[in-house]
Amino acid sequence: MQQPLLSTFLAGAALLCAVTAGQAQSLITGFMAGKGHGSVVFTGTAERYRNVFLVPEKVDAVPIYREVRVSSVSLFANYGLTDKIEAVVSLPFIQSTGRANKTVLDSLGSTYTNTRSGLQDFSAFVKFKAFSAPVGNSQLDLLGAVGVSTPASSYQSKADLGYIIAIGNRATKYTTVGVAHLRTPSGVFVTGQAGYSVRTNPVPDAFVADGKVGYAGLKLYGEAWVSYQQSSSQGTDILQPGFTGLFTATRVNYTRVGVSLYKPLSKGVGIILGASQYLAGRNVGQSTGVSAGVSYNY
Repeated sequence: MQQPLLSTFLAGAALLCAVTAGQAQSLITGFMAGKGHGSVVFTGTAERYRNVFLVPEKVDAVPIYREVRVSSVSLFANYGLTDKIEAVVSLPFIQSTGRANKTVLDSLGSTYTNTRSGLQDFSAFVKFKAFSAPVGNSQLDLLGAVGVSTPASSYQSKADLGYIIAIGNRATKYTTVGVAHLRTPSGVFVTGQAGYSVRTNPVPDAFVADGKVGYAGLKLYGEAWVSYQQSSSQGTDILQPGFTGLFTATRVNYTRVGVSLYKPLSKGVGIILGASQYLAGRNVGQSTGVSAGVSYNY
């Protein structure tokens, strides 16, 4: 396979694996598509959780809603502006569904419902390769990225316990990320990234990080990953002193792990399966998720 096509394939596979992990993992990967090349990716994700990481301890049922299921359909795309600069965009449609008893909801008032859905946040990043050099027989790339994410619809997230199943926090986020990517001749790679996300409204800013180890070959792409977020101390905790019912103002910390496998089919088309699990967190559900997607590399 010619080098530009190989780069496009690997960038598309890495992007698809990233986006099928759900919103917890960064859209930024260590592979570059190359000038004039890119991918369009469609994914579907299903998650569910009953346990919630609250303070001071985990609880075994979501307040009011007992269990929450989240399904999403997302569109992602990347495009190589040059060999060293790439644009990445995403737009998900999300449905969040609780399993609260109808009698309970009716007694609480009209703001309580078992289902909320809509377009969530549009995200756009510019990624650039800043440095590249051989390390023995391997290749080390250092990359950076800047991006913004902002609500794409009029979905709500108000100071009300009924919005514990809101589809987003209605904040605009400005994120910067640094990436180190090492790839060996055998196709094995290791990627690490860290950055900071500044959020508007009462949503706490956060330190974000991701790590991946995987194999990138022409017939198969696979990776295991871990994603981490640590909110600033300015946030509150659910149902603790200072909490006003506004979930967007809470500190959201988590450690999430997952695996993804991508298989190319023909003529630029490929498919993927993925799974993920929250291991620890703060003010977040202990969600388990599965994903499937299809991509077209051009």
